[in-house]
Amino acid sequence: MARFDPYENNGGTCVAVAGDGYCVVAADTRLSVGYSILSRDQSKISELADKCVLASSGFQGDIKALQKNLAAKELVYEHNHNKKMSCPAMAQLLSNTLYYKRFFPYYTFNVLGGLDSQGKGCVFTYDAVGSYERTGYSAQGTGAKLIMPVLDNQLKSPSPLLLPAQDAVTPLSESDAVDLVKDVFASATERDIYTGDKLEIVVINSSGIHRECIELRKD
Repeated sequence: MARFDPYENNGGTCVAVAGDGYCVVAADTRLSVGYSILSRDQSKISELADKCVLASSGFQGDIKALQKNLAAKELVYEHNHNKKMSCPAMAQLLSNTLYYKRFFPYYTFNVLGGLDSQGKGCVFTYDAVGSYERTGYSAQGTGAKLIMPVLDNQLKSPSPLLLPAQDAVTPLSESDAVDLVKDVFASATERDIYTGDKLEIVVINSSGIHRECIELRKD
């Protein structure tokens, strides 16, 4: 007798790196089920608020539902307050939205990146039920276990337990951070069959949001 399973992990990897005055959010575009590739050009990145970008991996149906839900709530906020939602406010909204569905969760693994009210880069990383933390960098998805050790080695974020609290932004320049993201994805695609095809890179800085795409392994 077949057992009903509402979830499917469609794979993929998301990475975000925050710096002083910029944030880099990147994700691959492969959409898989098991050993089958359903799409080589499926974006995992969504622009949500003013200088705020969400990258999600996991179940594609839940990713789309979550993005649609957040976009609707952001629009209501914009009409009520006559301004765009800030990135830290969107981070709290995303946490509340995920926690509200904790008994039948969105099967999504999210990284939110953008600029805070001081213009500094910020990255928020989540589990499936809304527990989140502000960090200097993060990775989620099927390739995260391959990428995080490299980011830890290169960026060395201070412990959140240190007092007084240390600044979590990374010391790299914007161009160096983009190069690092390209390198870690090129590395992850060698070992993770669910990551590949193309890399979509979104850079958020004071001049706006800029996108770039590069090719990755297709096998």
